[in-house]
Amino acid sequence: MQRPIGSKEIYDSILESQPIGMTGYCRKGRPVFAIGVGVNGFERVPTHKYIQTHIQINEYRDQVLLPNSSRKVGHFVGTCLKILDMSNLRLSTLSRIKVLTMISTIDDLNYPEKTDTYYIVNTPYIFQACWKVVKPLLHDRTKRKIRVLPGSGKEELLKIMDEDTLPHFCRTDSKHKDRPTETCFSPSHPFHMELWSYIKEQSCMSKCMAPSLQKSFHITVSQPREEIQTIEEQIQSSVAHFGDEGCSEGSSLSFSRLTMADNKDDDD
Repeated sequence: MQRPIGSKEIYDSILESQPIGMTGYCRKGRPVFAIGVGVNGFERVPTHKYIQTHIQINEYRDQVLLPNSSRKVGHFVGTCLKILDMSNLRLSTLSRIKVLTMISTIDDLNYPEKTDTYYIVNTPYIFQACWKVVKPLLHDRTKRKIRVLPGSGKEELLKIMDEDTLPHFCRTDSKHKDRPTETCFSPSHPFHMELWSYIKEQSCMSKCMAPSLQKSFHITVSQPREEIQTIEEQIQSSVAHFGDEGCSEGSSLSFSRLTMADNKDDDD
């Protein structure tokens, strides 16, 4: 937290290609994060900048959001919820699988029990092919927390949070024709403004302290070369298989085909 990514312009550029935001809190006081997986770009800045942003958001959650929520609701709150929007998911998204895997690995190793549930919504036809490739790369405890909801997931999510906490992409099952220009992904959203101010504050505090010897470290995530080389072939094979069954690009996902473990425990 004590090392800013760079200028505010760089931070805004990261958000434009890595949509993430916080919409509020569920009824149990857990922070609710929204992530635009289908429109992730990861091409505006070097990869380590995206990794650093992810870590800073995690640290801000643990140092500020969770303690504040615990005080507000009167009991300990130590986890969050994440809603992943798959709208506009394309095969090209898998070209960024290395970055996505690195982020997942960081969470598994350093923040293993900080997310209660990952809700996946707005799944297009291509999602099943992408999931077939991504699933083996995830830790077992992460896979057990994943729930794929039908459509925008609004009906299920309203069981654990108020409507004003729902991300913009969960408010309708349409193609988001009425999507607001200002969303939780916007750099000007209160969450991102407060996060940026906190990062700058921590940076200033560290500069005022006596200098100390600090060693930098590099995170290495193993990625078998054979696995990377076969990713595209696996997806293309899956898409061709679904196409032979008469599905179209715009068809909705058939949930009976999903092979992930059922999560029958209610989160509320």
